[in-house]
Amino acid sequence: MALLQPILDLVDLLYKKGLRDVVISPGSRSAPLTLAVARHPGLRTRVVPDERSAGFTALGMAQMTGLPVALICTSGSAVYNLSPALAEAYFQEVPLLLLTADRPPEWLYQQDGQTIAQAGIFGTHVKRSYDLPADYTHADARWFIERTGNEAVNLCAATPSGPVHINIPLREPFYPKADESFVYGAGRMVEALPVDRQLPTPVWHSLLDEWDATERKLIAVGQMPYSPELIRLLTQISQELQVPVIGEIISNLGRNELFISTSDTLLAQKDTALLKQLRPDLLITLGNSFLTRNLKTYLRTYPPTRHWHIRPTTERLIDPFRSMTTQIPMEPLPFLQKLLNDVDYQRFKQGDDDSDEESSYLTTWQTADSAARRRVETHLRDAPFTDWSATQRVLESLPDGSHLHLGNSMPVRYANMCGLDARQEVHVWANRGTSGIDGCMSTAVGAALRTETIVTLLIGDVSFFYDRNALWQPDLPNNLRIVLLNNAGGHIFRIIDGSSSQPELETYFETPHDLTAERTAADHHCDYMAVSDKNGLTEALGHFFIPSDRPQILEIKTNKFVNEADFKVYKTAQLNL
Repeated sequence: MALLQPILDLVDLLYKKGLRDVVISPGSRSAPLTLAVARHPGLRTRVVPDERSAGFTALGMAQMTGLPVALICTSGSAVYNLSPALAEAYFQEVPLLLLTADRPPEWLYQQDGQTIAQAGIFGTHVKRSYDLPADYTHADARWFIERTGNEAVNLCAATPSGPVHINIPLREPFYPKADESFVYGAGRMVEALPVDRQLPTPVWHSLLDEWDATERKLIAVGQMPYSPELIRLLTQISQELQVPVIGEIISNLGRNELFISTSDTLLAQKDTALLKQLRPDLLITLGNSFLTRNLKTYLRTYPPTRHWHIRPTTERLIDPFRSMTTQIPMEPLPFLQKLLNDVDYQRFKQGDDDSDEESSYLTTWQTADSAARRRVETHLRDAPFTDWSATQRVLESLPDGSHLHLGNSMPVRYANMCGLDARQEVHVWANRGTSGIDGCMSTAVGAALRTETIVTLLIGDVSFFYDRNALWQPDLPNNLRIVLLNNAGGHIFRIIDGSSSQPELETYFETPHDLTAERTAADHHCDYMAVSDKNGLTEALGHFFIPSDRPQILEIKTNKFVNEADFKVYKTAQLNL
């Protein structure tokens, strides 16, 4: 029997519960965990030396598969380096399972190397943290490890999913003897059945009464994975019930003739009469975070009378618009389907049609959105070569059905202002849980590892160079495409109010540099192209997405002063829409 049989049983439990991917950062203290995973016949392993990058790589893999991904690292500061990815996974509700090796507790605060207080180290940024015993000889200890493993994996995947931490003290010896065999399959699995949430009939009827009592209804969708079923259902609701639906690029709704997709431009204008006309009586929100400040500011300034938030848990009251009146603990899809069916049936039974005010409200939103869309299109048609105009060309060139990862700061904002045609069916991802720039490239690498379709990352220069270790992995996926917007600094600080007017802008905010991605590409065996004008970009995009044997990096070089001047022109036009 192996040296640490409970560890083998724990690892085998992951496989029995459907987990298939494990990301490992090398270390000595974690050797028993690493070997248990590496020798398991059913698990896929990936070695990522940098723990911070490893965390985000696992995040991208879990996003793509929808299944928990395990992470293994050694003790000490290595554990802390997982924190950024853990926080992002927590707020984005992505299932990650952390298996961190640790020193036995008696060695804490004894000036022993790689020893820090790891129990509960991630605080409230994990769903729960477990600390295993350091000795496995007693039957109660083995039972505790078995029970904990079941509970941790079940919790990781339970709605809303998220990261769970198991801290594992390990004693020497870490390595098995040559004749020591690994035996899997001895552990006990405890199945957790899903919770099927249904609203009581009286509660449902009270919601229908609220629906009937309000004329101007608005649905706003935050960040969500791409879902054809949700798109179809929201289309039906908007068409049949005359309800405007707002979606940003991270909502994955896509730009069509029905949804409101240019809210950032639309809601920045000064026409208060129109803004008051757009105010909803009933606001229905679903999904995670919203991207644009203009949308959030508008709904705080013109709050609805009633606000339903659909989310399959009431654990936290999430109220970013400060107008919540009802938490609805259901998955959005079944709730909206039942709402459509019941309202349709009620209208059929009563012989009611859409009211004039409902139809007028939808038309007002759609007309204003069309005007905002024309403003953006006109601006981009006449714009010089900038980060924004380049982003538009990239988005138009994306392969249908491919995946797009958006870096934080300006890339995700430029992409949102451009929007994506719904007919492209592009799946959009972004680290908007905490909105940090630190792991965007690693996340895209992880995603590309778990799909055969093209995965494109649109990323800014500071974020790219900050996360270069994302490419420090063996066997980078050849379906990865990185589009780097390089304006030689943190361009957002020239755009936002406040920092742009400070004399210390360039020194303390902007991060000026003269770096390019050429050597990074060569170091990590990626094909590389650089362009600095419209014609060069058009030519490069003509073959950039063709399948290849290596990942590709397209560096788009722009002038930060031209970017700044062009965006100021847009903002002036935006306010005077």
